[in-house]
This record gives sequence, C-alpha cells and structure tokens, in this order.
Amino acid sequence: MQLNSKNALITGGDKGIGRAIAIALANKGVNVAFCFYKDKTKAEETIELLKEYNVQTLNVQSDVRDFNQVKDMMELVKEKFGKIDILVNNAGISGSNSAINNICVDEWKDVIDVNLSGVFNCCKAAKNELVKNNGKIVNISSIAGKMGGTIGCHYAASKAGVIGLTFALATELAPSVTVNAVAPGPVDTDLLSTDVKNKLSKQTPFGRIAKPEEIAQTVIYLLENDYVSGEVIDVNAGRYMD
Repeated sequence: MQLNSKNALITGGDKGIGRAIAIALANKGVNVAFCFYKDKTKAEETIELLKEYNVQTLNVQSDVRDFNQVKDMMELVKEKFGKIDILVNNAGISGSNSAINNICVDEWKDVIDVNLSGVFNCCKAAKNELVKNNGKIVNISSIAGKMGGTIGCHYAASKAGVIGLTFALATELAPSVTVNAVAPGPVDTDLLSTDVKNKLSKQTPFGRIAKPEEIAQTVIYLLENDYVSGEVIDVNAGRYMD
C-alpha cells in the first residue's frame, strides 16, 4: 500500500506505542485518527505533535469494550476523512495483579474485554469499510501471547487471543484486507514501572527494552507490504524465538 494520503484509525493512540504509530504514519503522509479512553490531555499532546506533518487529524474519546461506541467512532472518522483504509488495534491494559490468586473475576474480565474483545469490536465495526477500500489491519499483540510473559495470565490469554483472531481474519478477509499482528517484547511505556523496566532490560539479549518507535517501524512495514498477511512479527531483540 502506498501510504501517502491514506486514512488510519489507531486505538489507544494518545501515548506510548499508539502515539509512536500515529507519528510514524503521519510522517508517511497518512491522515491520522485515534481514540483514547480517559486522558484528554495526552490526546491533545499527540494532536499537537502531529500538526507538523500537515495531515488531517482527529481524536475521539471511546471505550473499545463498547461496540456501540466503536461504531459511533467509525462513523465520526468516516465523516471527517471520507473513508478508512487502515485500522491499528493498539489499545490495551495490563491489570493490577500478576498472580492468579490475586486476579479477581472482574479484573480478568476487564483485561480480556479491552485487549481482546476491543480488537474484535473494532475489526467487526470496520470490516465492510476496509473490504471496500482494500484496507489493512494491524493488531498489537505481545510476547506474552506466545510464552506467557510476566504480568499475568489474563494479559497473556488476551494477547494470545489477539493472535488467534489475527489468523482467523487473515483467512476470512483475504484477499481484500491484509491482517497481521506485531508481538513486542517489553516496551518503554508507562505500562511498566521503572523497576520492571530495569529487570526486563537485564533479561533481554540487547540489554534494553524496545522503544515505541521500533514497534511503529514494524507496523509501517506491514502496512506497506501487500503480500504479507496472517503473520505475527516478533520484536523482542532475541528474548523469545520460535
């Protein structure tokens, strides 16, 4: 796909990996819409960062767990941009606890609802639009979806689910839409505490965790290549290889 002048929607684009993806796309001439859940200040900061790229921008407050809100968001983006060519499902949470004994049913449900059901909701709501436009979907999974990770079975299960959803949709939506995923190792975002970042850096062969921009570069590759679909690209500096 030639990205210049295409229209993208990113979930959780107000900070971290989502913000890095938004900037990387804008740098390619893509009009960027993104949703955020609560932090309007961060969302406005991202809009300001995107202004230097002279593309159209839009931020929408939306809860990806709510299918009706997701549908409304899609309509707003289409109203602003005219169409949607790219969907990047990035919104995610980690939960408060990592040990199963401490994970209550509500916390389990919340993590699954955001990280997995949220991706389903967005793909379902955007499907017809993306098929019509020969669009692309990139889902942000995690190393945890392949090897369990360290921040809880709910997080690992949700990210493994994203991989399964990616595989299923890559088959179902072919050849009109490519569907791929990125499975990062630990990334330098506010999802992790400083102590955890330091610990995980020591466990990584490169001696550091990833920068959000390094994940964004992988997303760009998947969007620009028209013959890659049903793939999960690991970005973890050799910490996990399969």
